[in-house]
Amino acid sequence: MAEKTEAATGGAGAGKQPRSVRVVLLALMIAMMLAMLDNMIIGTAMPTIVGELGGLEHLSWVVTAYTLATAASTPLWGKLGDMYGRKGSFMTSIVIFLVGSALSGMAQDMGQLIGFRAIQGLGAGGLMVGVMAIIGDLIPPRERGKYQGMIAGVMALSMIGGPLVGGTITDHWGWRWSFYINLPLGVVALIAISAVLHLPKKRSEARIDYLGAALLTIGITAIVLVTTWGGTEYAWTSARIMELIGIGVAALVGFVFWQTRAAEPILPLHIFRSRNFTLMSVIGFIVGFVMFGATLFLPLYQQSVQGASATNSGLLLLPMLGAMLVTSMVAGRVTTSTGRYKIFPLAGGALMTVGLYLLSTMDTDTTRFTSGLYMAVVGLGMGCLMQITMLVAQNSVEMKDMGVASSSTTLFRTLGSSFGVAIMGALFNNRVQGVMAERAAGSGAKATEQSATLTADALNALPAAIRDAYQHAVSAGTHTAFLLGSAVAVLALVAAVFVKEVPLKGAGPKEADTPADGDGDPATAKAPVTEAV
Repeated sequence: MAEKTEAATGGAGAGKQPRSVRVVLLALMIAMMLAMLDNMIIGTAMPTIVGELGGLEHLSWVVTAYTLATAASTPLWGKLGDMYGRKGSFMTSIVIFLVGSALSGMAQDMGQLIGFRAIQGLGAGGLMVGVMAIIGDLIPPRERGKYQGMIAGVMALSMIGGPLVGGTITDHWGWRWSFYINLPLGVVALIAISAVLHLPKKRSEARIDYLGAALLTIGITAIVLVTTWGGTEYAWTSARIMELIGIGVAALVGFVFWQTRAAEPILPLHIFRSRNFTLMSVIGFIVGFVMFGATLFLPLYQQSVQGASATNSGLLLLPMLGAMLVTSMVAGRVTTSTGRYKIFPLAGGALMTVGLYLLSTMDTDTTRFTSGLYMAVVGLGMGCLMQITMLVAQNSVEMKDMGVASSSTTLFRTLGSSFGVAIMGALFNNRVQGVMAERAAGSGAKATEQSATLTADALNALPAAIRDAYQHAVSAGTHTAFLLGSAVAVLALVAAVFVKEVPLKGAGPKEADTPADGDGDPATAKAPVTEAV
């Protein structure tokens, strides 16, 4: 006989076992750290890996295989959690991630490593989605803001500590431990979740939408490959890129058409009827676009122009990430105490726009203190947006769609990061090459080609004229990249203007009597109680 369970919906039951909830949240944060740390640790270890396994020409695929698998599987994990229960799907994703980690650590050549990284990426696609969806189940939106600081803290710690941890592990234990380090952390998360997390079991008679999954996977794969290969492996106007664009567009159009007919669609289109959900998807895309572009070009600028050490590249982002952490905590507390949140997307969009414009003004004479202040402004903006987008998106759908809402928001942010790195990178490279051609003519060609490997020491070894030309070129390149980022951030501000401040679920005793609003947001309607089988 079905038994009603409120603990999974943030009802009364959720607050009766705060110790259990804290243990679950700790396990969820470990799982999130696994997903976020991985690429940053591996990035530091890649030179050593290539030195032992060879296959330098396939180096980019070590990252691309992981990214592709993660992006393509993200919506599937969200839907599986909605259909069959989040606990089981989340634990399965952790197991797959750990299997991929163990196999990657045992890889004997570059081909094996690429294949095992794809397995690891399949599991990683469910980690972030699972964390967000389970938090959405356990804690009502009104209270969820309290935990934004934890999530932002994990993200900041991962970005700062990833390169340092990766370098330390590689130097002292060997590159294989960059993968093996995931195993004890993952096992701890699995044990804690298995013992403490209690969510209602679900059983769905509907079959998985295999056609929709295939179309979405093809479309996402094509998009990621276009943004990864365009301007690097192939020219943007090459036949291969044009083919990928055509395949991607056709697959996504077919996917949208099929979702209107599928019995249990992977991404139910009705969630986009909510104005707030659609706006949060747009803002999430822009945050991904800006954040990953900033984390790519800021260390490059500080190493190449300001002479900072590459070893401490994670610490160079501390002003931005620290500001993001503090603002996210403040935003969470204010949202929890007042139930109001529209001010944060507005402030976030404005601060991000101004901060990126300030970064675009940096030149060869900009001090580290000044660039740190500019980064802090960007961090304040991102802190206002990072977790609020997920909070509002989850508040805009019914509980049965919590998984797909979480996965969709995560997917849009992931796609935004792919586009951001690709487009900002293309503009940066073109600008660097142009300035080098002007200032150093043919003598700067070699330096331009090796820009990714020009450490502070290597830069000092160059002739003074080429070094000066290269520093001006990098400065001009970052100007162009951040100016584009500022223009894109304006779109986030515009989107924030149209956000409707729907009261958060769990905000008060009247919520059960208030119908959903006209925009399709389940405004103050009480989260439906899930039935345990």
